[in-house]
Amino acid sequence: MAMAGTRRALTDLWDRYSASDPGLLRLMAGLRTVGSIGLALLVLAAMDTPVTQLVAGAMAAMVSTFAIRDKRVADQAVTLALGLPAALVSVSLGSVLNPHVVVGDIFFVLLIFVAAYVRRFGDRYTAIGMISFQVYFVSLFVHASSSDLPGLCRTLAIAFACSALTRFAFVPETPERTLRRLRQAFRARTAQLVATQREVLESPADRLDGAVTDLRKDTARLHDTALMIQARLEDGTTDEATANQLQRRVVDAEIAAERLGILLLNTRGTGHADTLTLHLPNAPLPAPVRRLGDEDDAVRTLRKEMRALQVLVARLSENDLGTGVTHLRNRLLGYRDDANLPRATPAVQDAFRGVGEAARAVLGLRMALDGPGDESDDAPETVRSREEFEAEDLALAEDPAPAARTGLDRPSTRSAFQVATGSALAVVGGEFLSSQRWYWAVLTCWVVFLNTTSTAEILVKGYRRLLGTICGVVAGVLLAGAVGPHTWTAFALVLVLIFAMFFTAPVSYTLMSFFVTAMLGLLYTLLHTYSLSVLVLRIEETALGAACGVIAAVLVLPIRTDEHTDAQLVTVLARLRDVSVAAVDQLGGGPAVDLVDMARDLDTALDALRRSTSPLTYPITPLRVRRRTARYLVALLETCAYHARSLAATAELVPYSRSVAADPRLAAVGPRIAHNIDALISHVEEQETPGERAVAMAGEGAAGPPGEGGRPQGSKGKGAAPRRGPEVRTGPSIASMLEDSGSAHLRSGTVTYRVLRHLQRLDEGITALARPLRAPMEDDGTQRRASSGGTGGSAATARPAG
Repeated sequence: MAMAGTRRALTDLWDRYSASDPGLLRLMAGLRTVGSIGLALLVLAAMDTPVTQLVAGAMAAMVSTFAIRDKRVADQAVTLALGLPAALVSVSLGSVLNPHVVVGDIFFVLLIFVAAYVRRFGDRYTAIGMISFQVYFVSLFVHASSSDLPGLCRTLAIAFACSALTRFAFVPETPERTLRRLRQAFRARTAQLVATQREVLESPADRLDGAVTDLRKDTARLHDTALMIQARLEDGTTDEATANQLQRRVVDAEIAAERLGILLLNTRGTGHADTLTLHLPNAPLPAPVRRLGDEDDAVRTLRKEMRALQVLVARLSENDLGTGVTHLRNRLLGYRDDANLPRATPAVQDAFRGVGEAARAVLGLRMALDGPGDESDDAPETVRSREEFEAEDLALAEDPAPAARTGLDRPSTRSAFQVATGSALAVVGGEFLSSQRWYWAVLTCWVVFLNTTSTAEILVKGYRRLLGTICGVVAGVLLAGAVGPHTWTAFALVLVLIFAMFFTAPVSYTLMSFFVTAMLGLLYTLLHTYSLSVLVLRIEETALGAACGVIAAVLVLPIRTDEHTDAQLVTVLARLRDVSVAAVDQLGGGPAVDLVDMARDLDTALDALRRSTSPLTYPITPLRVRRRTARYLVALLETCAYHARSLAATAELVPYSRSVAADPRLAAVGPRIAHNIDALISHVEEQETPGERAVAMAGEGAAGPPGEGGRPQGSKGKGAAPRRGPEVRTGPSIASMLEDSGSAHLRSGTVTYRVLRHLQRLDEGITALARPLRAPMEDDGTQRRASSGGTGGSAATARPAG
């Protein structure tokens, strides 16, 4: 019993970690890099290599490991093989040109331009460019000369060999293995989400706020894992059909889990929760309608079924479910068809149906991952679900690739000119600060342009690097003083800091910069060049490099934040229109299309918009109204995306399910949704000056979120937006448009009711977008204007009509 309890505790602990590090990507990156460096140091130390070359070997092993981004093992081997001659040429030129200041500086800037420009050709050229830049930097860091060149070339060859050995033998990584771990992380995060949903159901009213906060966080984490799986499907599966099948099952599970959380939250209040991805501070929660006590038999049964669902999710990774769990699954699936529904309020009954949908999603995941499995104990509801899944996988469609940008419109080309200009400024300024260590300014200018697009993103990244550097200097002083002359102790600490650097890099750029700077303090100690003034100079050079990067981003082919966010916003709206209209068309009896791919394209575009608006929502931004408005806009789009995904998931069932049938009346809804989204897109594209940019809506009189004092659109006072192009139309609710054909279909719990509810919320959300975007509106007087505040202004608090 003790051994079983220990094993269960260890399994639970591992599940928690794998959920926090999906696919173990951060752990594997840290282990691979530290393993490469450690092995290189052992080999070089056995050859009595000088400390200077030990440092060069460690840095070369590090860059030859983290620069490789190819997904296939064969591609990684080719890139690593090509990286070695590029590194040898780079260190040779660095050693030869180091004494010649002007020529060396000009070549360094040209190298930076080429390394940035070749990113357009893919991961392999990006890696070779990064290796060339970093190795040239290493030659400057160790003050290499021509006499040191033979030893440095030998050191680089050993470092690359150790990197290859670690990558392909000691810490191997394949796309299939990564995808398998990501699937395990998805299961673990789903289990965590179900556990949190139980807390929402069982928490007393005074603790509901905290439970809902955890629910939103876990829902967002599950969504992030689903996107990571999407990015790895093509390389991690054997064929396209398998990739598409797994993609569909992951989407189904994600939507079912999020919907269940919303339905459970609805059982706790008089209002209707609309989405769990809202990030607005102080977002209102439904007011408790009653205490869920033990006397409520229906709620007590719901709690029991939530525990059963948690067991079902926890057993997802096991090949043999067992008879007991199979019967449990059969019972939960019965709630989809209202089997054994208790007498309770409509909200509680909807929650039971949500449990049934979640159980169906778990079944779909199991079929996609492990095959059909044992079907001998299946109930009729389970058999029907299996048949639906098998029918869904028959036909899959492909979307055409978007047109590639050319010339200066290509981001890599713009970035190459910008980083080359910023680096030239950093070289000049860095030489004034220090003729020995000017290259730190150039390195900072280089890194702030990595994975950034707009000017504000570069500014925020530069600020984070400076903050991490300042804190790292303090840590470096303490560590250098504690280590003293103990060389191998210093190297051991360097390995620990490098692991921490790569482990925290995807989470916090500030933390990564902190560990980098602390590590440099130890490297300077090893090189016997450590002093407090050197670390202070590091701060000055970092600040200079960040400033040069921002100046270059502003003056050379600038990509303004508002322009970039507007472009991302148009993309999101276009994706939202495509998936919404296609889903409504299919629900109305139109031809079947691959809605899952369209919904995932929407999620990807929304994730890109969220990243592009992060500078606007950064805590230190002085534009408070603009920050809150940007958050409000993204929250509304997340609401619309959730309802569009849900509609797509329901529409996918129409051609195959016996319980979900097309309703021709829904055909009238599509044109209204398409018109309103097209009106929003037209309005955003018409904003011609920076002061009128759609996402830069913080000026006087700009319409903000409810409570910000924004002026409703259509007002004639000062600050009203000009009325140009098509207008967003309000009108009768979606439900009222269809009620004339009979209200029987609108009964709570039916598929038609669920579809109408999603359509109504989607329509309200799209209309509410007119307010933060300051789009012109047309009101026929039959419905309150969504941009006039109140419940219509926030889809999170809107109630369904009818």
